[in-house]
Amino acid sequence: MSFDSFSFHPRIADGIKRLGYEKPTPIQEQAMGPVLEGRDLMGLAETGTGKTAAFVLPLSQRLLDGPRGRIRALVLAPTRELAQQTHEVLTIVGKDTKLRSATVYGGVGYEPQINKLRNGVEFVVACPGRLLDLVERGAADLSHVEVVVLDEADRMLDMGFLPDIRRILKLLPRERQTLLFTATMPPDIERLARDFMRSP
Repeated sequence: MSFDSFSFHPRIADGIKRLGYEKPTPIQEQAMGPVLEGRDLMGLAETGTGKTAAFVLPLSQRLLDGPRGRIRALVLAPTRELAQQTHEVLTIVGKDTKLRSATVYGGVGYEPQINKLRNGVEFVVACPGRLLDLVERGAADLSHVEVVVLDEADRMLDMGFLPDIRRILKLLPRERQTLLFTATMPPDIERLARDFMRSP
């Protein structure tokens, strides 16, 4: 199978070339179709198997048309490093799509992140704690989110983020797509999926 099978818009196809991807990895091959169809999805995949592209590429395709300047896709990540890696892939694909992304994580000042959000972005890649801080400050509006991605959900669980994740999911529109990627499936992740996902 090649990336051509997904009929990506030429602007996304250019991003795939720039990323140096030649053919989809197993998680990309299996996840991208359902994501493009707007379905909820649970993906079990280790770090380093290409799961970032498994959601970045189809979501970029889905958000290509539609309003700009508001948060339409939210990616929750356990660490600043993972948030930055996802943001880098989004930036490469966004060069042609003009879809903009911002990272939100603790350990740095609030102002640059608030300014980026005020300027209008379509993707936000966030660590849960800092995102809730920004929501409470009125700096992050989640009312237009069309899709949420829980990336490395089991690591977020290990780091104690489960209560924050539940709070964030309750703040999002009920009509949305939910994607969950995890390397393992502990009972708390299964419960989270049962509570917040529609026949993934």
